[in-house]
Amino acid sequence: MATATAAGTQVPKAGPPKAPKRTFRPRTLVIAVSAWALAAIFLAPYLEMIITALRPKEELRDRTYLPQNLDWANFVDVWKESDLGNNLQVTLMVAGGATLVVLLVSLPAAYYTARVRYRGRKFFLLLVLVTQMFQPTALLVGLYREFHQLDMLNSVWTLIICNSAFNLAFAVWILTAYISSIPKELEEAAMVDGTSRFGAMVKVTLPLALPGVVTAVIFTFITSWNEFVMGLTLTTEPDKQPLTVGINNFIGNYTVQWNYLFAASVVAIVPVIILFAVIEKHVVSGLTAGSVK
Repeated sequence: MATATAAGTQVPKAGPPKAPKRTFRPRTLVIAVSAWALAAIFLAPYLEMIITALRPKEELRDRTYLPQNLDWANFVDVWKESDLGNNLQVTLMVAGGATLVVLLVSLPAAYYTARVRYRGRKFFLLLVLVTQMFQPTALLVGLYREFHQLDMLNSVWTLIICNSAFNLAFAVWILTAYISSIPKELEEAAMVDGTSRFGAMVKVTLPLALPGVVTAVIFTFITSWNEFVMGLTLTTEPDKQPLTVGINNFIGNYTVQWNYLFAASVVAIVPVIILFAVIEKHVVSGLTAGSVK
């Protein structure tokens, strides 16, 4: 099509812009192949776990990578042959309880440390950082003796207290750094409008600090979910043990029930995947926060 101008000449009408031609770049190909190879390396153990979980018992010693038959009954029998249901319930209670306790304690501590310049503030932050250097394994003897005297062995509350204590320092540290990056003038403006300091913290600061809170939640939940040593030491009854210890019970002195071991492992990673899928967008926003002004 053409349009007429004042001089009477016909000027062709500009069409839609053409998409630029894509040029082949060897560098792009190398990066793509490297990314897929790296992803395959990390996904291979999970694929092997799923395949072994579906492998029939009579084919566990076969050299073939893929089984001839898929035995879905392994996922049903694993609940009957063990206390996996109780172990899963205990782990959910421990991970959820520890995460809740850590948030309830770390949020006020981090907010006060980030907003108030009190005497000994740097020493407190240094002390919080130093506590991360202590390994739970080094404290197991003292913890076992203490909870044994308190008659708190084989208790969910014992595991919640221990997991909360060992994850609290990281949560306080990361939340203090994140809240410090939020301008306090936003809270002051809300307080001028009549909001209390607590209301300003809840309505202004916490929504802005949500990516940092989500990071603390993920770290605490996953660390408590995967904890093994304290659960093995502080619990002796099979139905009171967490999932990581319950899975270890499939490893006997002379035989290993590989099909049940991997089937239980698949069950153990499902809740973590669901949690990460639900709050993944908040994690991404937390990683990119502050990158663009």
